[in-house]
Amino acid sequence: MPKPMDKIGWRELGVGCVIVEPGSASEYHTGSWRSRRPIVDCDKCIRCARCWMYCPDAAIYQREDECYVANLDYCKGCGICAEICPVEAISMVEEV
Repeated sequence: MPKPMDKIGWRELGVGCVIVEPGSASEYHTGSWRSRRPIVDCDKCIRCARCWMYCPDAAIYQREDECYVANLDYCKGCGICAEICPVEAISMVEEV
């Protein structure tokens, strides 16, 4: 008898049930839906990774200089990253 869903850990889910990387659906560039986009001031960024942890679209990534930025192909412009940033290094601007 299978375990109820609330008793299964995420590591036990089958392939395709958990998406953890940006671009997992590389054919679907959902960034075209947004009306605002995040701009990161890398001089202010303290590399806490809160934006990365809270992004519902897994659109935040860390560049080689360790600054976190948004992959605009997948960012929907929800603004959660800007709200969660403790040092206000992320601002949301209108899409042009």
